[in-house]
Amino acid sequence: MTKVALVTGGQRGIGLAISEAFVGAGYKVAILAPNRSDDPEVVEALSKLGPKAAFYSHDLLDVDGHAVFLNRVEEHLGPLTTYVSNAGVPAKVRGDMLEITTESFDFVMGVNLRGAFFLAQEVARRMLETTSETYRSMTFVTSVSAQMVSVERAEYCLSKAGASMMAQLFAVRLAPHDIGVFDIRPGVIETALTAGVKDKYTKRIEDGLVPSARWGYPADIASTILPLAEGQMAFATGTVINVDGGLSIPRL
Repeated sequence: MTKVALVTGGQRGIGLAISEAFVGAGYKVAILAPNRSDDPEVVEALSKLGPKAAFYSHDLLDVDGHAVFLNRVEEHLGPLTTYVSNAGVPAKVRGDMLEITTESFDFVMGVNLRGAFFLAQEVARRMLETTSETYRSMTFVTSVSAQMVSVERAEYCLSKAGASMMAQLFAVRLAPHDIGVFDIRPGVIETALTAGVKDKYTKRIEDGLVPSARWGYPADIASTILPLAEGQMAFATGTVINVDGGLSIPRL
């Protein structure tokens, strides 16, 4: 059976690195983003990924459209064997958590939790409706912020804590069906989303914030997810893996 992966937010950063890893391992890859198909970011991603990848424009906030979107993917590529819930949005504005607006809170929760949950739900239903000799998995890319507090972006931390519980819930529900579910928690990763705070975090890393003494890279996340998707940790379903250079290890 052909391995077919869906990577949300697969057109850039961590998602693109994951998509590249899957393509390199022989998967067909569907990447999802709300962008237009002629968006330069999408065009560049597809040129890197080659003919085994396809782009689908869909907004995670459009929960009612999830089924139609997945129909398009399956008609084009076949049933999904691998799902990576990677897309997410940061807080609209970093600042005092006592000043968070309902608009920012609802937006972050809408994408990172509500939209992500209902897409994962639809993927899980379809996996259960089909039989497969190929190992199947769902991986949720959450964050060390699921556990580590950042009061200047509280809504993001709350959404990632919820996403981490989401992974646990799906792990228990799908375990009897040999569908592995994993929670990957990136630390400080060098992407376009962290470009605005690069100088700040580079200084903190130099001062000892990250024991590995460097930024993380999207490839660090991708190289962790691939063996999970390949079934090399099948009996470890539900496992939380911190990919953070030791950032989240409690220290005195």
